[in-house]
Amino acid sequence: MQTNPELHMAWQFIQNTGTHLFLTGKAGTGKTTFLKTLKEHSPKRMIVLAPTGIAAINAGGVTIHSFFQLPFSPFVPNTTFRSGNRQYRFGKEKINIIRSMDLLVIDEISMVRADLLDAVDDVLRRYRERDKPFGGVQMLMIGDMQQLAPVVRDDEWTLLQPYYDSPYFFSSNALKHTQYMTIELKTVYRQQDSRFLALLNKVRDNVADDHVLAELNKRYIPGFVPPENEDYIRLTTHNNQAQVINDSELAKIDAHSYSFKAEISGTFPEYSFPTDEVLTLKNNAQIMFVKNDISGEHRYYNGMIGEVVYVDSHEIRVKNKKDGETFALEPEEWSNAKYVLNKETQEITEEVEGVFKQYPIRLAWGITIHKSQGLTFEHVVIDAKYSFAHGQTYVALSRCKTLEGIVLSSPLRSSSIICDQKVEDFNSMASQSTPNESTLSELERSYALQLINELFSMQDVILAFDRVFRHIDDHFDRRYPKVLSEYKMKAPDLQTLLQLAKKFEKQYTSLIQKGNGDIGNETIQERIHAAAIYFSSQLDEFVSLANRTNLDTENKLLKRQMNERLTALKEALSFKKRILDYEGKEETTFSVSDYLHVKARILLGTTETEKEGKRKRKEKVEKIDTRQVSYDMFCKGMSIGEIASKRGFVSSTIISHLLPFIKMGKIDVTKLIDKYKFDEIKNYVASHPDKINSLMAIKENVDKNITYTDIKLTLASM
Repeated sequence: MQTNPELHMAWQFIQNTGTHLFLTGKAGTGKTTFLKTLKEHSPKRMIVLAPTGIAAINAGGVTIHSFFQLPFSPFVPNTTFRSGNRQYRFGKEKINIIRSMDLLVIDEISMVRADLLDAVDDVLRRYRERDKPFGGVQMLMIGDMQQLAPVVRDDEWTLLQPYYDSPYFFSSNALKHTQYMTIELKTVYRQQDSRFLALLNKVRDNVADDHVLAELNKRYIPGFVPPENEDYIRLTTHNNQAQVINDSELAKIDAHSYSFKAEISGTFPEYSFPTDEVLTLKNNAQIMFVKNDISGEHRYYNGMIGEVVYVDSHEIRVKNKKDGETFALEPEEWSNAKYVLNKETQEITEEVEGVFKQYPIRLAWGITIHKSQGLTFEHVVIDAKYSFAHGQTYVALSRCKTLEGIVLSSPLRSSSIICDQKVEDFNSMASQSTPNESTLSELERSYALQLINELFSMQDVILAFDRVFRHIDDHFDRRYPKVLSEYKMKAPDLQTLLQLAKKFEKQYTSLIQKGNGDIGNETIQERIHAAAIYFSSQLDEFVSLANRTNLDTENKLLKRQMNERLTALKEALSFKKRILDYEGKEETTFSVSDYLHVKARILLGTTETEKEGKRKRKEKVEKIDTRQVSYDMFCKGMSIGEIASKRGFVSSTIISHLLPFIKMGKIDVTKLIDKYKFDEIKNYVASHPDKINSLMAIKENVDKNITYTDIKLTLASM
């Protein structure tokens, strides 16, 4: 990560801030590798989603619609969705996952519609923080806007156009209310065919001149016939072109053909058929699945390439070309739904006008470019002569691993390369929101403060307590006056705790700002430790009150409501007590990564902090000075990066550990920064002593290659 400034910045950004990030870059710049590394090593609890089955498989996640149980209707702001008796409700486990996640990753964001992103925002607000975009969860959006645009039908756009200026994700109303950053990865790692990548990027950036087209058109081979047993797939711009290719290839197989006619009920227009009305197959036919496996066995997904291994008039057996798994196929159903907005009730109603039932496959020697996004092939034959959409030609060319693996069935012209001006405008704007080191430092400090605020916030406990209190006052006051009296007596105590938490917030905020954002400072750690012990002890009486509250009634509805409210109060108290008790332990050092780990485990009920507490009460654990550990490793000749990697910290944390030793003169600061930087900073401060407490003022008046870290280290040595 550290050898690439953009990747390193992205890593620091996701690890140490809570700000949303759009991560983009050309093919081969490491977007997929970054996501894989993030999943393996980040302390944040994350969910990885993608808009399509292919993209989800590639990202190692699930689809957005599947995870959030979203209908396929357009999401119109300030409306509700009604679809017969279908219910979109989450179980307790899903709610816990949503409430405990720190990071939501959406891969292939270019294919995500603005209204879908707003639907995600709506669900997250429902189960998390209502007043914050995306419920307060950090968003990492990964993708290349030069690829295919999201799909939106004319009737859907009629509903959406009054609310969105484009269908692209960046037109999301929720996203517009955030200050998200953009990082573009620029270093290309996939160098197997650097000439091909250079040509691809010219097409991607809409700067393909005559030379680029001439180089690509060297792959134009008129009348090309693929060699036998070579796995060539033909990519076309339109469905009817693919159909002609598939019919021709099927006819070449010397085997009996079997046809399967779709069952169609109601109104289902032919242009909306998800596969052939009459599906004709033979043994060894190449096929592509056109629907995700809904059986729960995950045998296939939309876009997966397969092969027919056996077919007769009653059965179709297919295999996955990747792993060779063979299975029998069953027909699936698709609905032709019409979405209508009732302007009086502000409800979107789904009216199913027809149903199409057929086997979820189609012949796949030829497929459309749109269907190919997310797939990679060794050999392709491309016909982009009739390109009509943004990014279509670029997607077709980039499906192949090498230039030599491509055959053009018609020459490429400049008119084949289409770019949407809205995307161009967005890319221009996004390039101006790239964070620098100063921005990162400020956001890191803000995020650390946000988590400490969260640690000492009593808001969830107060809300849960008030709901129980009001319910008792409204429905149980006559039967249980003593219980009501107890709740009335304790209510002001919670407000007192709230005020104390706000007062403490001012104290640690001031300390952190004076310490340039270093939460590892001994004074700050001691304050957090002491406050955690105090606030935890103040909750004991509330835990006792909740545990002995047992109200009975013959009214089943009131009883259920009481139990739900009381359970919510107990859970809020339990979480707050356990997280405070952990941070109050003598051996605990508050850090962003550690807090996130423990918080997630407690929320999911899998924490072992109680067992650890019992074990450590039996044996005295000596407190470890984390700064001394880093210093000792530095003295052994390890670099900052090596220490950070070994200890599981980021470099900025290790530097904060070493600052006290620099101040004591135990470390020569020129071992950490170049001497010319040290001298320039020192000379500036010497001639401007009034600026010694302003990192920004120093940064603005020294060499642009000097970082805030360089300044902190130099000041520590003076």
